[in-house]
Amino acid sequence: MPSLKFCGECNNLLYPKSDNNAKILLYQCRNCQYAENAQPDPGMAPCVYKNDLLTIAREQAGETKDLETDPTLQRSNIECPKCSNHEAVFYQDQARRITTNMTLFYHCTNCKYLFRDPKIKHR
Repeated sequence: MPSLKFCGECNNLLYPKSDNNAKILLYQCRNCQYAENAQPDPGMAPCVYKNDLLTIAREQAGETKDLETDPTLQRSNIECPKCSNHEAVFYQDQARRITTNMTLFYHCTNCKYLFRDPKIKHR
């Protein structure tokens, strides 16, 4: 498990930062200009991982279990395209709300099929 590092000058938390010119990893304070080279902990291999949350190709529904039993979700009488049942729970997509139209995902309470409203054109 990685350990937390603290600034030698102001005792605030140090955050990882890359120096792309020197191609090294640093720990740098966000309150003052203190920085130190990142040394792997003894017995640990150095590892750098980047998780870019803004790279989303398209809106997709998340995987959630037992949606049909959730009492907090709204219900609709929309017809399921798979089993023709007329009850579904629905929720709004949470991704990229600023740059895209609102997307509602429907979850059939009978066959658990996940779908969007077929009357609305989707990009």
